Amino acid sequence: MNTFIRSHLKQLESEAIYIMREVAAQFERPVLLFSGGKDSIVMVHLAYKAFYPAPIPFPLLHVDTGHNFAETLTFRDRLVEKIGARLIVRYVQDSINQGRVVEETGPYASRNALQTVTLLDALKEFKFEAAIGGARRDEEKARAKERFFSHRDAFGQWDPKNQRPEVWNLFNGKKQPKESFRVFPISNWTELDVWMYIKQEKIALPSLYFSHKRDIVKRDGVLLAFADGIVYPVENETVDNMVIRFRTIGDMTCTGAVESEASTIDDIIEEVASARITERGARADDKRSEAAMEERKRQGYF
Repeated sequence: MNTFIRSHLKQLESEAIYIMREVAAQFERPVLLFSGGKDSIVMVHLAYKAFYPAPIPFPLLHVDTGHNFAETLTFRDRLVEKIGARLIVRYVQDSINQGRVVEETGPYASRNALQTVTLLDALKEFKFEAAIGGARRDEEKARAKERFFSHRDAFGQWDPKNQRPEVWNLFNGKKQPKESFRVFPISNWTELDVWMYIKQEKIALPSLYFSHKRDIVKRDGVLLAFADGIVYPVENETVDNMVIRFRTIGDMTCTGAVESEASTIDDIIEEVASARITERGARADDKRSEAAMEERKRQGYF
C-alpha cells in the first residue's frame, strides 16, 4: 500500500475518530448501531481505537429482524466478547408479537422496513440521544444528502431541508427534549476506502463477504440466499448452487449477492475498484420505489 493511500486512510480515520470523541463529549447517552456488516465492524474498530485503553464508552445496539444470516450473528457475538463491549439486542419478532408492526406475507415479504419501529422503540427505551451509524454518502442518493450530525425530531424523523450547517468541523449537538441525532463518522468514505482500511488494519469479517458456494434464488435480477420458509422459489424460479459473495449484509429477504470468485481482500479490492454499480445496487428493498431509502429515513430508519 503506497504512501498516498496510507495518508488518505489516516485522514479518514482521524476524522471518524474525532467525530466519535465529539459524540462522547456532547451526549450523555450515545449508542453505536451494529448490523454485523463490514461498515459497522469498521465503526467498532474505530471506536475501539478512539478510546483505547479505556473501553468503548457506549453500548452496541443490534436490531435483529429474525432473518439474519447465521454467520452474522456468530461473528457479532465473538466480536463483542473479544473487545468486551456491551451489546443490546432488540427483536423485530417482539414488535410483531406486541402488535407494534404487522408482518408482511407472501414470497416477497420482508421484515427490513419493520425494524424501524423496533429501532425507535429501543432508542426511546434507553433514552439514547445519539445513534452512531455506518452509513456512507456514496452508498445511495438519500444518504448523500445527510450530514455527519443528522438531527431527528421528537418522532425520530429526518428532514433533509432542515439540516444544520457543519463548517470547520464544528458540530452542533444541541437539541430539544425528546429530539435526537444520528451520527455518521464514515460519511466521507467510499466502499473502496473501507476495504483498503480493512486490509491495512487486518480487520476480521464474516465469511459472507468472501466467495463461497450457496443455494441462490434469482428474483427480479437479485440473487437472494435460499432459506427455507424465508426465501424460497415461486412460479418459474429455481434454486441454483452458485459461487457468490455479498457486498453488503442485512436481512436475508432483501440482501442480494453478486457472482464472484473474490476469496481474498486483495481480490475484493480489485473487484470493487472496477465495479460500475454501488454495493446497494443488489439490495431488493431499495428497488421497491425510486425513493425507498429516503422514505425510510424520514420515518426514522438508520
